[in-house]
Amino acid sequence: MNNNLDEYNDPISYDIENDAYTGELNLLTEWAIRQGGPIIDLACGTGRMTIPLAQKGFELIGVDLHAGMLEHAKKKAEDLNIRIEWLVQDCTVLQIEEKSPFMFMVGNSFQHFHTNEHQNLVLRSIHSHLETDGILVFGTRFPTAEELLQPSTEEYWKTYIDTIENKEVKVYTISDYNPLEQIQHYTTIRKYMDGDNVVEERKTNISLRYTYPKEMERLLFDNGLDILHVYEDWNKSLLSKYSDEMIYVCKKR
Repeated sequence: MNNNLDEYNDPISYDIENDAYTGELNLLTEWAIRQGGPIIDLACGTGRMTIPLAQKGFELIGVDLHAGMLEHAKKKAEDLNIRIEWLVQDCTVLQIEEKSPFMFMVGNSFQHFHTNEHQNLVLRSIHSHLETDGILVFGTRFPTAEELLQPSTEEYWKTYIDTIENKEVKVYTISDYNPLEQIQHYTTIRKYMDGDNVVEERKTNISLRYTYPKEMERLLFDNGLDILHVYEDWNKSLLSKYSDEMIYVCKKR
């Protein structure tokens, strides 16, 4: 797997910016009820979805390559008195002792697997750890022209409040898409504000692979996964040419 960890080296700041989003929870809960556990959250980060599902009474295993993110996840779970098994592993070579009836990958983490080889490796690894008729749910950004052909100049993205430093943070991105590799290279700039003044800038880099719908169909089929549903969002809206995301529900063949 590529070295794409720059964005995740400050787990506390990552949580402040991202932890409030729980849009995936209803769909994941629906499949958790159908399939049971142990449920494996792949590329789980700081447990944004692992912990809420465990709070509902399901058995969870959280897997991530980044030890710092997992340490923060573990502390959050312990503070809530929730038991979750946390494993530092590369998702392309999973080594989990038990198979799972339900695995998922949220946060568009599938885009971290840049090459055809790595996409195959992660899906084969998932397939080998799913029980018979096991379910995989994951999401990835839809490769629309608007998504890919963003200006290569600094563009405003969003604003949030850093509750630790008590500052407004304005987030900007610079994008550079390589169509030969289908990879978007992002520089994210977070500007910490004091009123109208920028008091600090922090930059991170991340690169994301985009996969087209027909390409994904073949990729999943070739790796032993049958597509049950494709949605444009976690509310189960149908995919269209105007979609921003592709949410896949797959069954092990």
